[in-house]
Amino acid sequence: MTGTDEAAAATAAADAVDDDALYVLTAVLLTPAQFPSVLGDDFPEACAALGLEPYPGGYGLVLGQDGSGARWTVIVDDVSLVAVAIASWDCGMEYDLSPGERTVVAALPGWPLELAVAAPGVAPPHDPEPEPDEDGTVRPPLTPPDTSVWGSPQRRLGADEIALQWAMWRGQIADDEDENGDEEPEPTASAGSPAAPPHDAADESADAAPEAPADAAGSADPSTSKTPEAPDAPETPEAPETPEAPSESNADPSADPGDLNARVARVLDEVRQYLDSPPPLGRVRSSFAPGGARMLRADGPGWSIVARTDDIAFVLLDDEPGEVTPVGRGPKLPALLEALDAIAVRPS
Repeated sequence: MTGTDEAAAATAAADAVDDDALYVLTAVLLTPAQFPSVLGDDFPEACAALGLEPYPGGYGLVLGQDGSGARWTVIVDDVSLVAVAIASWDCGMEYDLSPGERTVVAALPGWPLELAVAAPGVAPPHDPEPEPDEDGTVRPPLTPPDTSVWGSPQRRLGADEIALQWAMWRGQIADDEDENGDEEPEPTASAGSPAAPPHDAADESADAAPEAPADAAGSADPSTSKTPEAPDAPETPEAPETPEAPSESNADPSADPGDLNARVARVLDEVRQYLDSPPPLGRVRSSFAPGGARMLRADGPGWSIVARTDDIAFVLLDDEPGEVTPVGRGPKLPALLEALDAIAVRPS
């Protein structure tokens, strides 16, 4: 869009300002198979963050501003409509997302995710003045989880980033194998931000925050539609199922060298328990990967796993800030990944 076009669009938006309208900025899905993982380890937890019941059909979250510039999140049950809008925007196409009144479940003040866009022709984004609901309760506006320090939200965002950039992460491990000849890959891949390739701990501090995933950062082109108020995987290494102790270059001299190994082994045991006792909906998810494989994501209390059914896995832990630990296939990991894929939820 040219500068003239942008000015015309802003003028048109200003002329059409309606305090009761929502000027749509972006939308995301909240379903068992696809939800903003920054909000929780599973679908019910993500719903609870918004005060919603974990309806199996899921929801669409429409984020925008009203005529005064206030932030609002409109929750709708027309998941297909929101999915079509997101797909259109991802393809660079325009789509007027205007859910009908009957599809609106709730209109909540604030945004649960960080957005880097704003509606033209209205005041800068701000939270609306709190108002009591029907039972007189004044609820605070939605706010994004804190990802400025390492913790569960940032750990989940890091896992998102690895899934999005699998080829880069896997390529880095392959490069390390080539440099080491026949040696097995080092288990501790990174001590920096999980949004960056693996590197030595001395190169960067452990508290860098990864960027939010595209669907949580307003990647779709802003619109001014209105709603009611209210490559095949590389050859895999033969490595033990659980990682070895960190190398001397990466290890903390004061730490127990087997501590990380034990924690990762415990995570693998916990994820195996999902096969016998089904976890909450959305704890294990499966999505498309090249070459007929599946990309798996499993989360649990304090940990996340990202894996491909034809390759290795990566583990992130809340108590290991910035660390990303690869787990080689070995004799048992392939069967575990296939079993997880069998119980995982998939996008419809």
